[in-house]
Amino acid sequence: MNIKQAKEYIRNTVDLYLKKDEFGEYRIPVVRQRPIFLLGAPGVGKTAVMEQIAQELGIALVSYSMTHHTRQSALGLPFIEQKEYEGETYQVSEYTMSEIIASIYDVMRESGIQEGILFLDEINCVSETLAPSMLQFLQYKVFGRHKVPEGWVIVTAGNPPEYNKSVREFDVVTMDRLKVLDVEADYGVWKEYAQDRRLANVVTSYLDLKKEHFYRIETTVKGRSYVTARGWEDLSQILLLYEEEKLPVDETLVGQYLRNDRIVKEFTAYYDLYNKYKKNYHIEEILEGKLPEEALLRARTAAFDERLSLLSMLMDKMQSEMKESVEAADYLGELVAPLKAVRMGLSDESGSARTGELLEQQAEVRGKLMASLRKANSLSDADRKKHKKVIRFLEQGKKEVYAGDFQTGLDAASYLKQQFDEEVAKMKQVTEQVKERLHALFSFVEETFEEGNEMLILVTELTVNTSSSRFITMFGCEDYQRHNEKLRLSQRRDELQQEIGKLQL
Repeated sequence: MNIKQAKEYIRNTVDLYLKKDEFGEYRIPVVRQRPIFLLGAPGVGKTAVMEQIAQELGIALVSYSMTHHTRQSALGLPFIEQKEYEGETYQVSEYTMSEIIASIYDVMRESGIQEGILFLDEINCVSETLAPSMLQFLQYKVFGRHKVPEGWVIVTAGNPPEYNKSVREFDVVTMDRLKVLDVEADYGVWKEYAQDRRLANVVTSYLDLKKEHFYRIETTVKGRSYVTARGWEDLSQILLLYEEEKLPVDETLVGQYLRNDRIVKEFTAYYDLYNKYKKNYHIEEILEGKLPEEALLRARTAAFDERLSLLSMLMDKMQSEMKESVEAADYLGELVAPLKAVRMGLSDESGSARTGELLEQQAEVRGKLMASLRKANSLSDADRKKHKKVIRFLEQGKKEVYAGDFQTGLDAASYLKQQFDEEVAKMKQVTEQVKERLHALFSFVEETFEEGNEMLILVTELTVNTSSSRFITMFGCEDYQRHNEKLRLSQRRDELQQEIGKLQL
């Protein structure tokens, strides 16, 4: 399975493991809660999906790489304690609490979140001294003398032996206590992730043309050669910074992230070509609806890979703008609750001081929520950005209310409503501009490529991308609806023709 399918399976399993009966007890006993074992090549996104699952379920996450642990750090250190048995005093070995178990309790105390995921990466690379204790841990959730707290689900991960010389293959007894998921690299799934994280478009544009270069591990005369999803993501991050600083990108830089000579050469050459396309095609003018004749003629006669790169650049720009519009709508939706709480806390006699006090309280509540999620390692980038915007609005409102810095005749509550309405109006204005630019994109593709594969690619990308599909659902797009319906009818017509052909009429 791919990492997206594995994520859905793990999410459902964690959700089921945390279900309780009418007496508040977990319906699946701890001894029957088999830990999940993600087995897959390095760099496919195993750690990233655990963060996403914790964020989506609103639970905590504690992560550890088992290669860094000795028997002492995982199980605790021994100490001597005196105990009395049948009137006689004896010295008995006890153990301090495991560092891993202690970390869970620390997160629970600091975040206030009592349920979570304990994620142990590279579990099949544990040291020889720790290996015998893993069977007990996997079955009973016990490290040394201390149990993993109830409400914490164990998920483990590791690499197959062919990728890591340190791997110890588990025996049947151990494997029989795990839910094993074999995960393979899948470019289509990673591309969704890359677009959501706003990775460099040149990377996904290249991989659209060279999907076989997405993940490759092989042995050559020079030694181990490898290209992984992690490598592409890290390369993307540094490329964005290099472009900001206007630094030259060469094979030396690319080769630090992609350890395959051929792919390094091909990607570096494509990077130069991609920037040439960006300069020649006047992307911004196309999205403003100006349809430059030079770009129009060039695109019509271009090879398919060049046309695909052009379309990728245009879609990247639009998807970025649609993502910002959706985030703005999410932020305003999130702002409604604290403003409503402020209004409910006011009476007819309340003045600016009381309004400012309530705004400050709401900002503090929001700040504590952010801190709790951050300590639980379950605060996503999108939520962090959204919460910060809400806090900024509340704090700015508090300053202006205390200062009385608003129009004569307005009370503090009315002023806050006016500020909120202005934010909504601004969001709607930007959204309309994005819709106009999306219409310009459809017009360009229609005029340049007519009803070719480019239109199919455009509609498909808008459908599968989370931000663009949400934007279209929230704000509509007649061009998308029209072409999507055409493509669906065309697909159905082709299917019917194939069915008729099978009948040999």
